Amino acid sequence: MSDALMPVYNRAPVVFDRGKGSWLYTAEGTEYLDCVAGIATNGLGHAHPALVAALTEQAGKIWHLSNVFRVPGQELLADKLTAASFADIVFFGNSGSEAIECAIKAARRYHSSRGAPERIDIIGFSGSFHGRTYGAINASGNPTYLEGFGPRLPGFVQLSPDDVEAIRAAIYAPTAAALIVEPVQGEGGARALSGEWLRQVRDWCTDAGILLIHDEIQSGMGRTGKLFAHQWFDGCAPDIMAVAKALGGGFPVGACLATKEAAAAMTFGAHGSTFGGNPLAMAVANTAFALIADEATLANVRTVAERLSNGLAAIAERYPDIVVDVRGKGLLIGVKMVTNNREFMAAAREQLLLVAGGGENCVRLLPPLNFSAAEADEALRRFEATCAAVRATLA
Repeated sequence: MSDALMPVYNRAPVVFDRGKGSWLYTAEGTEYLDCVAGIATNGLGHAHPALVAALTEQAGKIWHLSNVFRVPGQELLADKLTAASFADIVFFGNSGSEAIECAIKAARRYHSSRGAPERIDIIGFSGSFHGRTYGAINASGNPTYLEGFGPRLPGFVQLSPDDVEAIRAAIYAPTAAALIVEPVQGEGGARALSGEWLRQVRDWCTDAGILLIHDEIQSGMGRTGKLFAHQWFDGCAPDIMAVAKALGGGFPVGACLATKEAAAAMTFGAHGSTFGGNPLAMAVANTAFALIADEATLANVRTVAERLSNGLAAIAERYPDIVVDVRGKGLLIGVKMVTNNREFMAAAREQLLLVAGGGENCVRLLPPLNFSAAEADEALRRFEATCAAVRATLA
């Protein structure tokens, strides 16, 4: 491993040479079943032929243009996103963190433009993860990510999702600007918030005159079996939403979606991005969107997710010394471990199964949305083999 790389990642030792669908291969040909998918990013698996074709075709035309020019692919994808959601308007960036930054700026500028510049507080929650930019880590409030980077930024409030009275008080505070929440927490341990919780927060935000931001960077784009996780419940739609990850099918694309009212103050010069929404990204994302938004894909997510969740629950019953419970929604599945989750991830690699980490000592299974029933069964077999291997080390 090169010493020239900044050592901010604890990388696994395996090196992959190529991928196809739900599988990754080393140069020697060893085959791994990939239930990480680039952390819920390769929504259609590796080297999907339609995405490869879109990328290849556009690569021979125009890769990048300044946003001082029209990019027809942006207009096409924005129309698709708004037609499929609550939103009226879209800003394209390159990542989830950038989508979050846009959302925070839009929320604060919304109030400032209405004569209330004191309304800057962004209300967030413990267990959240909104990215690694300075604004995003302050919105998450995780001390591990904030340590050593100077004083906390003003205007960020962190609460427990379970402290209903504190949430209500914060929403009605005179300095509140917006509340930001993941309908299904990803990094925080695959915690799915209920429809009742989401609806109550929506109602309070509306009544208090503050904006509701949904972070659907991980839970969106079909991951839960609906195009966006909040669409499982009526009356929960946000004013602003950040999406990324599977939006580009593995190509870097992020988007901030908003209602016209919420984004009314985001006028000329208020925000921008050099690379955001470039023609290459838009060609891939438009193709990925069409495939992911297809009802056949979403139906597959729901069917395979049930198969995986039921299978994992059965494994949990057989291995109560290894697994505490199974949680999450759709193909954003968290398995809370008794034993150390990082050690379990390493043991799973020995079974040629790739799983992701998560908060609260969870491992996450985030396979592609086109994961087959046979692949789900193979993932369960390898997961149980990992449990048996870990149990053997404890004997």
